[in-house]
Amino acid sequence: KCKSLVLATGGKAIPKMGATGLAYEIAMQFGLNVLETRAGLVPFTFPDGRFKPLSGVAHPVRATANGTSFEEALLFTHRGLSGPAMLQISSYWRESQAIAVNFFPEKDIFEAFKARRKTDGRKQMATILGYEMPAKLAEHFANELDLKGNLADQSDASLRGISDALSNWRVTPAGTEGYRTAEVTLGGIDTDGLSSKTMEAKTAPGLYAIGEAVDVTGWLGGYNFQWAWSSGFAAGTAIRAKL
Repeated sequence: KCKSLVLATGGKAIPKMGATGLAYEIAMQFGLNVLETRAGLVPFTFPDGRFKPLSGVAHPVRATANGTSFEEALLFTHRGLSGPAMLQISSYWRESQAIAVNFFPEKDIFEAFKARRKTDGRKQMATILGYEMPAKLAEHFANELDLKGNLADQSDASLRGISDALSNWRVTPAGTEGYRTAEVTLGGIDTDGLSSKTMEAKTAPGLYAIGEAVDVTGWLGGYNFQWAWSSGFAAGTAIRAKL
């Protein structure tokens, strides 16, 4: 029994640190609505191991899922895809959906190929691609796109097809690494049941919920820390005012 109780922990992310989802259980005991929870800011997995040879390779990309895009680095791992771009887009991705990846978000790669055709026409396409991305990644796409012959042998239509494939590469993850490595928990205690000024439960006076326990999730870059501190400050200030 207490005058004030603050649910400040209990998200499911990183269970090795003691995460159990306790906050959601307590909230439901007091009649608060708890929205579906999922792992957020988390790497994607591909059990077939298709990207193992590329493990450690990184490249700046634009990743898109459900109408949201992020331009940051993609990192290939022995498990699948990670890096800031993939972690960010994981918060918007849903199972069985494809992710669109543009490996040249700041360059018209078609025009770049055409320009090189005038100066490096005798070089192999795989070599040309190696000028634009890490060698291992260039080799991977040379095989995937079956790139053969010299650059000079490629028509505009052929170069357009290659450019489109690299600017709209689609891949469907089998899943994510889950709460084990997730940086945050998506979902949680519904904000509709809380005061936006004090974080106090509208139907349970004296009960507060802050931080990751609440259905508020930010991007990478300190936003989730800031939300935890700010919501905690709001609740603490409100409790002090009552004393």
